[in-house]
Amino acid sequence: MVVASLNARLQPLHRGEYFEDPLDELLKQRKLGEVTGGGTMQLKTGEIKFCDIEVTINTAAPEWEHVLIDTLELLGAPRGSRLIVEGTGREVPFGVAEGMAVYLNGTELPADVYRECDSNHVYSEFNRLLEGQGRVLSWWEGPTETAFYLYGRSFVSMRTRLDEFIRTYPLCARCRIEQIA
Repeated sequence: MVVASLNARLQPLHRGEYFEDPLDELLKQRKLGEVTGGGTMQLKTGEIKFCDIEVTINTAAPEWEHVLIDTLELLGAPRGSRLIVEGTGREVPFGVAEGMAVYLNGTELPADVYRECDSNHVYSEFNRLLEGQGRVLSWWEGPTETAFYLYGRSFVSMRTRLDEFIRTYPLCARCRIEQIA
């Protein structure tokens, strides 16, 4: 058993869509193993902290580790991820993408902003503006804010591409931005 601990804030559905399903398909094609489970770890607030993918390897061939890591990195695994080989205590760091969280303020803006603006528009614009450099992989709705989790080649590049929209779209006023990978 191997656990790929992804430094990614992904809802279970998104973890499956972006990582588990493509990884499982490749492992089965190459007869190396299969994805057998996964989990999403949350903070006390309910916000996602990271997620895991459990993989059963059915071969002694040493190539499985490289295939697993290379595939996850090709799929966009964030920096700070690690492969944990159960029963050995061995951990292998991996990951290539950088991550950015944008937290929209859900309580302190004028009421007309919440009536007239739409977080779905923010999601769409983020993906349009990041085309080729990154994308929104998941989101979280908390009691006082909504977070979008973006992953791509460079935090600085993603931030630069989004700066003008964030400065000018009313729903983005008073948002906070964090580098998360």
